[in-house]
Amino acid sequence: MANREHLALLKAGAVTWIEWRKKNPQIEPDLSAANLQGDNLRGANLQRVNLRKADLSNALLVRANLSGADLSSANLYKAFLVEANLSDANFSVADLSGAILTQADLSHANLIGSDLSEANLGGAAIADANLIGTDLTGANLRDADLGAAKLIRANLSFANLIEANLIAADLSEASLYEAEMLGTYLYKTDLYKANLTKAHLSGAYLLQANLSEADLSEADLSWTNLRGANFTGANLRGTNLRGADLRGANLSGVNLQEAIMPYSSRDNYFRRK
Repeated sequence: MANREHLALLKAGAVTWIEWRKKNPQIEPDLSAANLQGDNLRGANLQRVNLRKADLSNALLVRANLSGADLSSANLYKAFLVEANLSDANFSVADLSGAILTQADLSHANLIGSDLSEANLGGAAIADANLIGTDLTGANLRDADLGAAKLIRANLSFANLIEANLIAADLSEASLYEAEMLGTYLYKTDLYKANLTKAHLSGAYLLQANLSEADLSEADLSWTNLRGANFTGANLRGTNLRGADLRGANLSGVNLQEAIMPYSSRDNYFRRK
């Protein structure tokens, strides 16, 4: 439970809270399980604060500093976290569904098992974050930086990843069913056994990406850069590869039934390769 004194100081207003934190930099406030639903915490210094299981649903946290804070199992449903500093924060199993996180800094954050479905993460910095098993169904990640992020078994079905940076990210066994990935950067990205069924990847950059055993059936890979990509054992049934650059790609054991190849015919393509 929250420390009553700490909670009272926060509720007393921004000036009181800021002054107390400046005078007591060694204290890490305990606001665990606190009811902060809908509270105005714009720009608040909540760095390293214990907010485990706190209710921050609909709270206003624009430009708040939550770096290093513990928000595990917290409720942040539809919270406003625009441009908030959430670096190194612990959001494991937290509810962030529908939250507004545009331009937020989530670098190195722990989001294992959290719910970010329908969240708006447009332009957010999520590099090196841990999103293993995270639910990002229908999330907006347009222009977001997810470089080297761990997204193993994450659910990104119907997510908007247009022009997002996923360079060297680990998306093995992730679901990207019908995800929007036009112009997405996937250089050296690990997509082993990922579900990319009906995903829209036109114009994406998949140089040296690992797509072994991935399901790309009916996906749109037209005009994608697939140089040196590994497709070993992948399912490309009905996949659109029109205009794609497959030079140096490994197509061993690939299912290309009904696929639209880069050239006029499959035979012509393999002769020119």
